[in-house]
Amino acid sequence: MANKRDYYEVLGVAKGATADEMKKAYRKLAIKFHPDKNPDDKEAEDKFKEIAEAYSVLSDDQKKARYDQYGHAGMGGAAGGGGQGGFTMDDIFSQFGDIFGGDSSPFGSFFGGSRGGGQRVRKGSDLRIKLNLSLKDIAKGVEKKIKVKRYTSCNTCSGNGAKHGTSLTTCSTCNGQGQVKRVQQTMLGQMMSTSTCPTCNGEGQQVSERCDTCFGEGRELSEDQISIKIPGGVSEGMQLSMGGKGNVPVRGGVPGDLLIAIEEVEHEDLKRDGNNIIFDLPINFVDAVLGSDIEVPTVDGKVKIKLKSGTQAGEVLRLRGKGLPNVNGYGTGDQLVYVNIYTPSTVSSDEKTMLEKLRDSPNFAPKKGGNSRTVFDKMKDFFQG
Repeated sequence: MANKRDYYEVLGVAKGATADEMKKAYRKLAIKFHPDKNPDDKEAEDKFKEIAEAYSVLSDDQKKARYDQYGHAGMGGAAGGGGQGGFTMDDIFSQFGDIFGGDSSPFGSFFGGSRGGGQRVRKGSDLRIKLNLSLKDIAKGVEKKIKVKRYTSCNTCSGNGAKHGTSLTTCSTCNGQGQVKRVQQTMLGQMMSTSTCPTCNGEGQQVSERCDTCFGEGRELSEDQISIKIPGGVSEGMQLSMGGKGNVPVRGGVPGDLLIAIEEVEHEDLKRDGNNIIFDLPINFVDAVLGSDIEVPTVDGKVKIKLKSGTQAGEVLRLRGKGLPNVNGYGTGDQLVYVNIYTPSTVSSDEKTMLEKLRDSPNFAPKKGGNSRTVFDKMKDFFQG
C-alpha cells in the first residue's frame, strides 16, 4: 500500500477534477498505454492496470469519498477489480470499455471489440460486514480471518449454468450481442434506440440444458474463509473494501466487493480521542503530596510512571508514542494521563485526628501562585509542550 502512487497523480488530474475531466484523462492514458498498442511491453501493461485502478476508485462516488478521507488504507489494499495486481484485462474492459463508445465509435473495435462485441460483463452484488476491533488491534494493525457466505462460481458447470458436458447457445434474438436495436419513425425522422435483449437478459447466450447443481444460475452459495489485513489507526465508521470478494453474478461476470465497516470495542479503562489515548488516573492525597511510582494501563500493557511530589489535581501527563498510529502513516498519537485526587467520603476517628492537625499546618493552607495554578494554566502548558 505504501508504494502506491496517488490516484489523482496517476490520472494527472487535480483533486477537485470533475467526472468528465477524469473520464477524459483516463481515456487519453488508456489509449497511450493500451497493450494492443504496446505488445510485449510489461511496463505499459502495468501502467494500463494502474490507471484503470485509479479510475475505478475516482469514478465511484463512495470509493472516491473513502479514498479522499483515508487514502489507500481506505481501500483495504484493494480497489475495483482487486488492486493493480488483481485487475485482469477482462475486468478493465468490462467495467470501463463503454467510455470509449459503442460500435459506432472509432474506439469500439480497439477497446474490447474482440472481447465480447456489444456485451458488457456484469458485476455481482457487494457484501457488507461489520468487524469488531479492540484498541490493541487498531494500534498494531491486524490480520483477521473471517467466514463469509457468498455466491461463488459453480464448480460443476464452471459458472456457465449449463449441464456438464454441454455448451451455451447463441441467443437468436440479439445474435449474441446482448442488445437489440429498434428503429422508430418520428416527426424528426428515424430514431434508433438500443436496449437490453429481453430473451437472454443481455448475456448474448442461453442455457439449453441446466446444470443439476446450480439449476442454471452458474453460481452456488458457499462459505468462504477470507483473510482481511486491517491497517493500524482505523476508526469507528471507517469502511474498507476488498475487490472481487463479493458475490459472483448469475452465469459469470466480475464478482462484487466485500465492504468492511469498522466498529471499535470499548476498552475497560482507556478512551480514544483521535489518535490519542485518554486515561483517568485516580490517586490518593498522600501520593499526590509525597510522590509515588504508579502503574497505568496502555494498549501495549501496563507501564510504570513516576508522580513527582506535589502533583496537583487536573495535571496531565503525556506518554509519548503510546497512542494510535495515523491510518495514513503520519506519526503516532500519545497517551494522556489525567490526574484526579481521590477524596474519601468517610474517615475513621484516628484519620480525622491526623487530618485536623494537618488542617492547622501553614504548609497546607492554599496559596496563590506557587503550586496553586489554575486548570487553564496547566492545560496551556500541556498543549504548548
